[in-house]
Amino acid sequence: MTRSRIRFLLCAMVVVMVPIPAVLAPPSALVVACSATLAMAAALSRWPYRGITLAGAAVAVAVLSFAVAFVYQGRHQFVGLWLPVEMCALLLLLGRVVRRLPGWQAAVIGASLGVAITFELPLRLTLRMPNPTAETSILLCFMSFFLVAGVAGIALYLRSLDDRRVRAVARARRAQRLDVARDLHDFVAHEVTGIVLEAQAAQLADQDPEGARALAVRIEEAGLRALASMDHMVSALRDPDERASAEPPPTRVYGLADLPDLVGRFSATGGIPAELQRAEEPADDPNGERPEKSAGTLPREIESTAYAVVLEALTNVRRHASSATRVLVSTVRTADPALEVSVVDDGVAGAGVLAVWRGGAGGDRRDRPQALTGEDRPGGGTGLIGLAERVEAIGGTLTTGRHGKGWQVRAVLPVPNARTGTTVGPDSPSRAVTP
Repeated sequence: MTRSRIRFLLCAMVVVMVPIPAVLAPPSALVVACSATLAMAAALSRWPYRGITLAGAAVAVAVLSFAVAFVYQGRHQFVGLWLPVEMCALLLLLGRVVRRLPGWQAAVIGASLGVAITFELPLRLTLRMPNPTAETSILLCFMSFFLVAGVAGIALYLRSLDDRRVRAVARARRAQRLDVARDLHDFVAHEVTGIVLEAQAAQLADQDPEGARALAVRIEEAGLRALASMDHMVSALRDPDERASAEPPPTRVYGLADLPDLVGRFSATGGIPAELQRAEEPADDPNGERPEKSAGTLPREIESTAYAVVLEALTNVRRHASSATRVLVSTVRTADPALEVSVVDDGVAGAGVLAVWRGGAGGDRRDRPQALTGEDRPGGGTGLIGLAERVEAIGGTLTTGRHGKGWQVRAVLPVPNARTGTTVGPDSPSRAVTP
């Protein structure tokens, strides 16, 4: 049996059992019996149901409870018989109202139910007793007030937990959207830029059939890679329960092993020769000890960040340093231990990785300090800003600046120590990194 069916059966059993004593009581007892039965049904039922909301049910129960206080003219014993049932039902309904309804509805309807529990139910009993006393009425109202305060406090605490969970989910979704936007910039924009450049190159010169065929193949491959990246991002946004059982989860993470292919594609499609230099062997430290080899064993976040640094730098070279004649990509293991990634172009004045502003006729304004703020960048983006945040998130540093006539993008990424599980960042000698 499902949980909803079990809940329905329990609710039906309770609702049927509550009015049973009224069979042996005078007809007037049916008034308080019906009030307690309807209150219990409203407290245990799932709302909304057939257009009836929780707020509507709670208002109806509160109005009925106040009406019974004026309508009932029977003996106080019958009030005392069903009063605990109705009070428990109203307390449960109060908790659901305070926790689930919007702010003003929870305040108004919750206050009405609180007044009914604190004053109406106790006075319904004490004022019909043979010798009613003020002390008895005050004592019962005081005890009921403590019950109302306890239930409302618990409901408010649960409501705060629900609100905190909703905010956490909203933050997680926002972070996921930012990750998707970053991937869209890093991967899809890179491939689309290559396609555009290939198409522009095809318009400048006549192609022989073999060259045209090779050009079409390169454009097709770049388009397929862009489509694959978009499929990966869409898969990441899907609910895991909605994925087909045979569909594998998106686990493709680019790393150092993918750099040769990335640099090769850049050289083949951009018209700017690029060279990759890799030094996977860590250098000796100052104490003469040989650090442990860890080639191919770097954490995934380190390798993916290094790949993102190279991808972003090459994309900016392609967009903004078209006059460059050579690009050097290098990855070096240092003895800190750390992984140093740099991309250097030899662009002339007015061209380079960050040369996206033009002052006058061929003026170069790359030395301005707002180079990474995204201001005054017609046609530019915020890729380096997001990249810097990504590098800093794992304890590294990203620097950009002139290098001869060109520009350099350099990232230093701390590598976890195999023995201690910690990393040594460029600014902190003992910065921990979560594996």
